[in-house]
Amino acid sequence: MSSSTVSRSNASLRSRPTTDKKPTQDFPTTDDISHSPLATDPTHPTKPIEPDTSKQPPIPTSSTTKLRKRTLVKKPTRPPWKTAASVVVKNLGVLLILLLLFQMVRRLGFNQAGIVSGVFDSDYERRIAEVEAFLKTTTKMMQLQVDVVDRKIETEVKGLKTELSKRIDDEKVAVGQKFGEFDRRVGSVEKMLSGSEWLSKEEFDRFVEEFGKGGGEVKLDEIRGLAKEIVEREIGKHAADGLGRVDYAVWTGGAKVLRHSEAFSASRVMGWFSGNVRSDAVKVLQPSFGQPGECFPLKGDNGFVDVKLRTAIVPEAVTLEHVSKSVAFDISSAPKHCKVWGWLQNDEDTQKEHLLTEFTYDLEKSIAQTFNVLDTKGEDQIVIDTIRLELLSNHGSPTHTCIYRVRVHGHQPNDS
Repeated sequence: MSSSTVSRSNASLRSRPTTDKKPTQDFPTTDDISHSPLATDPTHPTKPIEPDTSKQPPIPTSSTTKLRKRTLVKKPTRPPWKTAASVVVKNLGVLLILLLLFQMVRRLGFNQAGIVSGVFDSDYERRIAEVEAFLKTTTKMMQLQVDVVDRKIETEVKGLKTELSKRIDDEKVAVGQKFGEFDRRVGSVEKMLSGSEWLSKEEFDRFVEEFGKGGGEVKLDEIRGLAKEIVEREIGKHAADGLGRVDYAVWTGGAKVLRHSEAFSASRVMGWFSGNVRSDAVKVLQPSFGQPGECFPLKGDNGFVDVKLRTAIVPEAVTLEHVSKSVAFDISSAPKHCKVWGWLQNDEDTQKEHLLTEFTYDLEKSIAQTFNVLDTKGEDQIVIDTIRLELLSNHGSPTHTCIYRVRVHGHQPNDS
């Protein structure tokens, strides 16, 4: 216990009040017991003295009764300056010890930190190198995987493009075939409508007029009568050389072939020649009746035929005929691009040629195709008695070109 604590306890004891009253009976104190001979004699064991409660009077409980205060022996007290100096010296010693301990711990800590930092730096660098190597390896592997995926995607895309292109081509061919079939059907309808006048404008107007008179109702007998007229007219056209127009180049009417280009001689029986004309050249002026082979062949894919007409006429149209492709042996020998020239011969053997028409023979249309003469506005009326059919090309045959029939339509100059 420090001196300051002892001084404070002594002061407190001194401050307690003392009483002069003594109890009726004195009890031995600790000091008395300690100074007794029995207590100091080690040969006689001491026993605790138990108070005799039977002889002791009861302790009064009255508030007026007060116990006697123990008297303590006062210890000699040091002066305050000695106490303060002792405390200061002790505190300085503790502080010095703490400073020494702190210095030792600090030195030890720095040494350990240097060692640990060196080890940590080397281990850190090694780990960084390992991580960099791992990242490089991983990047290479990822790049390889990406390259493989890119090649696979490129291959798949190329395959899809090829397949798509093939499908598009197939679909294009199929669509082309469908459009070709459609064009053929439209051509057949056009051929039927243009090649034969089933219903003229006047007849259509008359039919509409009759339909209006009937109040919007058409009688079945009227339809039957109109159909009968159309059929009879078409039959009459077929009986009248199939077109119902005068042909001034027909052989039976007096027309003849004047000259032609070199004829094709593939047949075993060759016709005899009369001047510049072969005997079978007359076929171009006769009906062939749609029989294949009944034609006059010219050598090569071009040529010409000059025809003297029955009489001088004002030309209106030219008709070129070929056999139907459904029965033809070789449809490639049919004429394709053609021109027709016309002139009037005189005694002086001078002539002025006129281009009557220029056309293309279409195999998808009717076998007899008629082409009108070109409009000659601003010129005098053309009168001709001779024509030249000039074949510029055919439909593909390199050996020969067949002419089945040529017709020339018009009217004589003295006709109105």
